[in-house]
Amino acid sequence: MLRFRQAAIGSTNPAKVAAVREALATLAPECAVIPIDVPSGVGHQPFGDVATRSGALERARKALTASGADIAFGLEGGVDLDGERVWLLSWVAAIDPWGREGYASGLRMLLPPSLGSDLRAGAELGTLVDRLFGAHDSKTASGAIGLLTGGAVSRTDAFADLVAMSLAPWIHPDHYR
Repeated sequence: MLRFRQAAIGSTNPAKVAAVREALATLAPECAVIPIDVPSGVGHQPFGDVATRSGALERARKALTASGADIAFGLEGGVDLDGERVWLLSWVAAIDPWGREGYASGLRMLLPPSLGSDLRAGAELGTLVDRLFGAHDSKTASGAIGLLTGGAVSRTDAFADLVAMSLAPWIHPDHYR
């Protein structure tokens, strides 16, 4: 069990905050979660693993600085344009005041090909998914994942697993020296 007293998250998005709370309920049940609205530094729609991971780390660093917490998390969703295929991807970064970092990625799924041209033109995935499904602000709730899976998997569920995986360096510090 981890002994964090306070964890910051570089977002006020309810789905992302819930994901951190869900992961910490098991791994650090006494830990308070502090949501902080910080920019990712990579724009509203990051493309590719490098930009998405960078956005997650930037959010974690800014949240840590702003909060003084024991650990901070950045959760970032992005897309990868691979020819005609469009992929949803996600990264989580965790960082503590001593510079230890943890990362996890996953949450890859094929998106409808109809989204590709608008994404290439600069549209944000959340806006496109809302239009596709007639939803409003889905990225703060079930997200594209929830809508595309018929509610079988939510954005919160998927991110919670990544948050837990990003904590491996604190769970097993001897293996991450």
